[in-house]
Amino acid sequence: MNGASREALASARDNLEALLDSASADAARLAEDLASVTALLDREVSLRRVLTDPAQPADAKSELAGRLLRGQVGGDAADLVSGLVRSRWSSSRDLVDALEELAAGAELAAAQGAGRLDDVEDELFRFGRIVESNPGLRAALTDKVADKAAKAGLLRTLLGGRADAVTERLIVRLVTAPRGRSLEAGLTALSKLAADRRGRVVAEVTSAVPLNDRQKQRLGDALGRIYGKRVHLNLDVDPEVIGGIQVRIGDEVINGTIADRLAEAGRRMAG
Repeated sequence: MNGASREALASARDNLEALLDSASADAARLAEDLASVTALLDREVSLRRVLTDPAQPADAKSELAGRLLRGQVGGDAADLVSGLVRSRWSSSRDLVDALEELAAGAELAAAQGAGRLDDVEDELFRFGRIVESNPGLRAALTDKVADKAAKAGLLRTLLGGRADAVTERLIVRLVTAPRGRSLEAGLTALSKLAADRRGRVVAEVTSAVPLNDRQKQRLGDALGRIYGKRVHLNLDVDPEVIGGIQVRIGDEVINGTIADRLAEAGRRMAG
């Protein structure tokens, strides 16, 4: 997002957090309602254009949103959306992206309130690794012509009883409504949102053998000093790295593997 949309999203995040701080707020219900509004506006292009038209008075757009949603979603969600459409958006699609993020944020807040946010974060990472290692599963979940209900049923069979309910809902929504993103990109975005709720960054760590607790602690502490935040480690094992570790944080890769050093030595010799 750029310009006006970025400012509008920042304001929307603040409004969501204020709402979630209320003792009466039901984070899981709010997430479901926001997800349903996301689906509505993703489908109804003309409606979202009206709700983001800068030429229309903010009060009129807010009133329209409230009238459309009244009785369809809970009051908290209706109020949040009515506030959202008062803001200025650079594009109508940005409004839908913001709603989708807020829905996921409410789900993660529910997990945090239940003391399960770490579990959800780990489960999202592990699910991504399962999909990566199983091309048949990935093909089934990303098939554009496959029935959405069938995909949801497959996921509930895979995850039901094995993952937190929040994890299951997030993944089902991502798979059944990808909105042009790859499955991998969607999972990465969800993991980042989960990390942001704890004010920390996520490091994807690949090592030749599993790290022990002392090694994990030392690595987390070292990365925390570099980035100035707590760092959550998503750990993976790949014997092909031969030794050492590879750390990916966002688009940045810190490569300390023996395989990388050998490849670099070979390039120098060839040069």
